[in-house]
Amino acid sequence: MPVPPAPVPRARRLIAALVPAALALAALPPTPASAATNHGAAYQEPYRPQFHFSPARNWMNDPNGPIYHHGAYHLFFQYNPAGTTWGNMSWGHATSPDLVHWTEQPLAIPQDDTAMIFSGGVVDDRTNSSGLGTTDNPPLVAVYTSAARTPDGRQTQSLAYSLDGGSSWTKYRGNPVLDIGSSDFRDPKVLWNDRTGSWLMAVALSDRHQIRFYSSHDLKSWTRLSEFGPAGATGGVWECPDLFPLAVDGDPARTKWVLTVSTNGGPQHSTAVQYFIGDFDGTSFTADDPAGIYTPPAGTLVNGFDDGTYGGWTATGTAFGTAPAPGTLPGRQPVSGFTGPGLVNTFLGGDAATGDLLSPPFTVTRRYLNFQVGGGNHPYVQGSGDGSAPPGSTLADFQGPVLPAGWTATGGLAGITPTKEHLDGSLGGSVLDTFTPAAGDAATGTMTSPEFTIDHRYLNLLIGGGNHPAGTDGETTVSLVVDGRVVRTATGRDSGELNWSSWDIGEFAGRRATVRIVDNATGGWGHLMVGGLQLSDQQARPKDRQTAVNLLLDGQVVRSATGSDSEALDWTSWDLADLIGRQVQVQIADHATGGWGHVLADRFTLADAPALGMVQRAHWLDHGADFYAATSVNDEPHGRRVVIGWMNNWAYADKIPTSPWRGADTFPRELALTTVDGRTVLVQRPVRELEELRERRPWRGTDLPVRDTRLPLPVSGAALEINARLRAGTAREFGLAVHDGGGHWTRIGYDTASGELYVDRTASGTTAFHESFAAVHRAKLHLDPNGRLDLRILVDASSVEVYAGDGTLVLTDQIFPDPSDTGVALYADGGAARAESLTVRHLRSSWRG
Repeated sequence: MPVPPAPVPRARRLIAALVPAALALAALPPTPASAATNHGAAYQEPYRPQFHFSPARNWMNDPNGPIYHHGAYHLFFQYNPAGTTWGNMSWGHATSPDLVHWTEQPLAIPQDDTAMIFSGGVVDDRTNSSGLGTTDNPPLVAVYTSAARTPDGRQTQSLAYSLDGGSSWTKYRGNPVLDIGSSDFRDPKVLWNDRTGSWLMAVALSDRHQIRFYSSHDLKSWTRLSEFGPAGATGGVWECPDLFPLAVDGDPARTKWVLTVSTNGGPQHSTAVQYFIGDFDGTSFTADDPAGIYTPPAGTLVNGFDDGTYGGWTATGTAFGTAPAPGTLPGRQPVSGFTGPGLVNTFLGGDAATGDLLSPPFTVTRRYLNFQVGGGNHPYVQGSGDGSAPPGSTLADFQGPVLPAGWTATGGLAGITPTKEHLDGSLGGSVLDTFTPAAGDAATGTMTSPEFTIDHRYLNLLIGGGNHPAGTDGETTVSLVVDGRVVRTATGRDSGELNWSSWDIGEFAGRRATVRIVDNATGGWGHLMVGGLQLSDQQARPKDRQTAVNLLLDGQVVRSATGSDSEALDWTSWDLADLIGRQVQVQIADHATGGWGHVLADRFTLADAPALGMVQRAHWLDHGADFYAATSVNDEPHGRRVVIGWMNNWAYADKIPTSPWRGADTFPRELALTTVDGRTVLVQRPVRELEELRERRPWRGTDLPVRDTRLPLPVSGAALEINARLRAGTAREFGLAVHDGGGHWTRIGYDTASGELYVDRTASGTTAFHESFAAVHRAKLHLDPNGRLDLRILVDASSVEVYAGDGTLVLTDQIFPDPSDTGVALYADGGAARAESLTVRHLRSSWRG
């Protein structure tokens, strides 16, 4: 994904915020192309991947345009040549003879003063159809997205070409070659279309959840063919499409087409890649299973809103009108995913309308309450209120035309004055905003209050802007400083909405203190907004901005669900086993007035089985948290379909604790289609070139029992390949721990009660840099008929890639362990399990000195 996403919809505000910063960066002298890099010993920093590609320095995200050409694999990638956060987007370049050993090359396609260079693909124009080379020396042609440095951030498709095998590139003078006037039109992947004898482009209409196909005979003039989508998971923008054929079970007479799409609405509710299997007739792609046709479990209908009334439910406020909505509203975006002719849609009065819809009390008679929900992603927050400040004394409210008396500023923040903000749902009229008109997010510095005496228990602060906690590379924080020491700190939420944070500072009563605002971030959301500072004996309650469906027990919220910033409703299920026989109510709450400030709901049904949401029904290349923007290698010489993904997550990509680089790729994977239980499924395996890194003598173990304990194995290492056959006994959970030691480990295991494979990185080492990092990532997987689990695990210095189910299930996660934690252990909890066989191979570093 070329632009870091905000938690609210993709964000014309975000794009507008990035443009001034980009313009300021563009004014810098051109970044010189570095010499080809062969790093050797320099690639030994803590957390440095030893057999996954990472650049020597600076930020990297999406892999772009991998291609095999003249005896070498070429890998291009989104690259910031000037820093370790997103920005200055250009194409980096690396080459490899074998997909394992990489040499970083000079910068391939740099940004310029008109546009940044977003993702795309590379083709070998062997017949010189473009006319950009000659018959004797045909060009390599890169087709990429130009992200214009204009207020609307227009995205168009452009060309660059190379006549020296990819070493140097020239931008085509006729750029752009495709422009539809959109700011969400990106990431072209181009291939040769044998059916039409022309070039084919797949490109994302990101905010529409569509992939559009175009045709061209010369790579310069493109004709629209068709669209695919919305389909499958639509909880995040669609990006980085790829389309390719694969033989089913190795039979070329049974070829199917695979369309992959990256999205931020994946199985871990974040960065992921979904895939569709289907047919491509040269013009249109048709999925065999678009994951959109679904029949939920039958049950007892509570309300379906299909009779033109709310059926005894009580509406307050203005958001619900007098009756349910009859499908899509006139002049509004299409609404999909609901059942029957009516649904609840609080956009009846626009996003500014608010209110509640409350059901009559009913008795829980079945285990699950299934329903459909859509609209804005504004969850219920316990303890929230109307956003008003409690009684207290104001330290600073930033409502005047200049800084309050005694405040000082340094660096690029000198001269900043309070500004009127027109952001969704902001509290207060003016704020102190470190996003400057001249420098945008590139402005850095500090602002410090005059000294004051702590004479109340709480310090309440209105804060918004970038989520860059203290201790990260480029922080955006507000801190309380007592006796020269930072004792409290807060950051934004990557949002333009201000809300209250509160510090309990009672232990410092009577002490002298200052408040310090720090902005050291220059990438996306590299600014902070502060709307007011107050001392009080009461905590400020954050403003209630929920667009949620809640279950009330005795008037208290005991379950809650929200939308995903989408007009498509999706099935949600609550397990009510603990509430059977109790009386409850459903509350549909719309308390938001800004973007996506509405909620959609339909078909409340009590049932004996849970309904499955789209994320559960969609098909995913990887169920871990760190796999995105996967793209396949063009002209692969062995006839394989090999994909490489970005091994990171937009939630915390700019906060991972690596230096002097930030970002790595997954190990290359070969894809195949196979038949399992009558269904065609995608299979992934590490490319066989991994064997080149294996040490000669592996460690092997057989018939190893373990019961309610952790069993250290006589093998260790930070770069390992593990093949394991584990058998479930009576254990509740069992598996392997890697990077084990010093009280830390990463668990790769199986939960027999839920039937899930998981990666548990909650105790994996450094995790505090983002609140979502310390997590357990799970995916459904059946053991074989004998209760066995076969695993192939690639362990690197800062990642694990877990292949299970003969490659039908993969989980990829980053980890940041202490370099000394290199142990491997078996474990079983709640009973006994057994390792029937284990093979552990040490892997040599792929970096050549």
